[in-house]
Amino acid sequence: MLDARTELRYLKGVGPRRADSLRESGLETVEDLLYVLPFRWEDRRAFRRVADLAAGDPDAALDVRVVRSRLIRTRRPGFTIFEAILADASGSVRSIWYNQPYLERVFREGRRAVVFGRPSLDRYGRDVVLENPDYETLDDDDAEGIHTGRIVPVYRKLAGLSSRVQRNLIWRALGSVGGPLAETVPAPAASRHRLLERLEALREVHFPPPDASLVDLDRRATPAQRVLAFEEIFLLQLALAVRRRGIREESRGIAYEVPDALRTRLASLLPFRLTGAQRRVLREIGADLRAPHPMHRLLQGDVGSGKTIVAILTLLVAVENGYQAALMAPTEILADQHYRSLSRLLDLKGAGYRRAFLAGSVSGAARRRTLEGLAGGGIDIVVGTHALFEEGVRFRRLGLVVVDEQHRFGVLQRAALAGKGCRPDVLVMTATPIPRSLALTLYGDLDLSVIDEMPPGRTPVRTVVRGEADRGRVYERMRREIEGGRQAYVVVPLVEETERSDLKAATAFAARLRGEVFPDRAVGLLHGRMKGEEKDAVMRAFAAGRIDVLVATTVVEVGVDVANATVMVVEHAERFGLSQLHQLRGRVGRGPGASHCVLMVGDGGTGSEARERLAVMAETSDGFRIAERDLEIRGPGAVFGTQQHGLSDLQFLSAVLRDPSLLEAAREEARALVAGKGGADRARRLLGSLRPGWRRRLSLAGIG
Repeated sequence: MLDARTELRYLKGVGPRRADSLRESGLETVEDLLYVLPFRWEDRRAFRRVADLAAGDPDAALDVRVVRSRLIRTRRPGFTIFEAILADASGSVRSIWYNQPYLERVFREGRRAVVFGRPSLDRYGRDVVLENPDYETLDDDDAEGIHTGRIVPVYRKLAGLSSRVQRNLIWRALGSVGGPLAETVPAPAASRHRLLERLEALREVHFPPPDASLVDLDRRATPAQRVLAFEEIFLLQLALAVRRRGIREESRGIAYEVPDALRTRLASLLPFRLTGAQRRVLREIGADLRAPHPMHRLLQGDVGSGKTIVAILTLLVAVENGYQAALMAPTEILADQHYRSLSRLLDLKGAGYRRAFLAGSVSGAARRRTLEGLAGGGIDIVVGTHALFEEGVRFRRLGLVVVDEQHRFGVLQRAALAGKGCRPDVLVMTATPIPRSLALTLYGDLDLSVIDEMPPGRTPVRTVVRGEADRGRVYERMRREIEGGRQAYVVVPLVEETERSDLKAATAFAARLRGEVFPDRAVGLLHGRMKGEEKDAVMRAFAAGRIDVLVATTVVEVGVDVANATVMVVEHAERFGLSQLHQLRGRVGRGPGASHCVLMVGDGGTGSEARERLAVMAETSDGFRIAERDLEIRGPGAVFGTQQHGLSDLQFLSAVLRDPSLLEAAREEARALVAGKGGADRARRLLGSLRPGWRRRLSLAGIG
């Protein structure tokens, strides 16, 4: 018998060489292997009769005997075909496998076998065959198979191992582990939530019982999967709770003074009244700033909800308390926009705050002056890009860091900027609405503020879905807007045409608009392959009104504000996610005039999922509602992508988000454990005892 922490090389079928390959994939122990979970399951329970097979049928499971077999060596060097005639009481069928000569030893005449594959016609179009079916050879008294005759787990390829090989290894591992695994969820919590033992849960997830529901398995909703989902979210929330406690109780931060007189003076800088939501969020931030521990707050707000003004007022509180403040944005265009907004506001009222801009384009004497001003304290507020966390940038007294569009920075980048101060307060912002359940999952160590009210005067953008037959009318609408002194965006998915793609490419599309559709108008081009200074020049020209139609890729998705732009046309809108479409639509409707968003679909039409997404866009402009629907339709992986550190590692995130009560329960258990006497130490010991894979996954929870 093996222990869960036994090195994989001691598991039968692994050996030193295969163990090295698995180690490169992060798998070192038997327990690591058991957490390589199936991504889907196949129902191979019901056996079909050979006589009932027809070409084009779904995959079928057959209980057969080998009538005869042969290995065919073809003229092509090294290419072999293994052929077996398999029969049951109703008839026989030919099965063929390519380049698997060892099957000659497996499929011996008279041997019983179970095969699973899709029936098709042979190359002559006459007889039904099975090509490369999955298989299992059985003894006559073998009652339980691994690969057939049951609900079978299917795994993604790992370390060069096929799903079949992984299935064999995991079956052996489950049978080799002696005794129960050490539980990661404390016994009282497991009892309260009626959780199976961890080893039993793993066994049922890999090899479900005969009465399991395939629908529930795919939804990650079986009792066994619920155990692993609870464990996953509990451990993540435990790590975040430990960090949260450390921030609140062990990290000494800056206790700012925010008297009424300061709030009144800062409010007088504004040429407009704040919304109720903005005032509420500022009260929440103010309470954080007055506290003696560092602020770690996530500010969510839909496109145009007024997050920037909240950030500016927060920066000024830090400066009024004698500290420096930094605002970091993911692109130079967006950083420049923030800097201009800040400068317009301060110049309007003659405020004497010293400010600077720092990005990759700032060089020479200007860069030296900025670096000297930051290091010497001569600059109060700096706005910039990732250039802010470069090694040569030093601050005299950095007290506050604001990070905009935080999901576009890695956690280590954010930490690098925060590390330039002495435990500065951190406010991270996003205009990508995140459903509350997902926000609590990913940012459980951050306090959450939401601006859920739009400023007065914002006109909703009218959104319509159109096809190729409507293109003439769409161009006519664009022309009327342009002739009225307005501007338009056209967003396309690719930069250049490729032979395999029917997507409209930016370069070719811009050329066609210039030559055929708007020959009398200025058509600009903006895409991600352009150099930074080229992008900036194009955007400045568009903002100044020198470009009538801007053809762009999704580089315009975030933060580009041109109030005069009233038309947004998105080509092949069916290829975009809902949240991305919402961000693109947010580029128009930023001025007083009526604005329009046209979602163009390709010639091939759209699938049901794409139609559902586009219908949501036409129905609502509520970013949070859109984010919820995007999550429901596409799942968290598709919505947020793999760049969200830790998110793509969560195997049960979709299950957790479908059942918020599970998230809340795991979160409460984690917080209760940490809040109890000696709980933080117990939590640290538990987290420290986890297998290496879990520790790596949770290590980034130490960075806000």
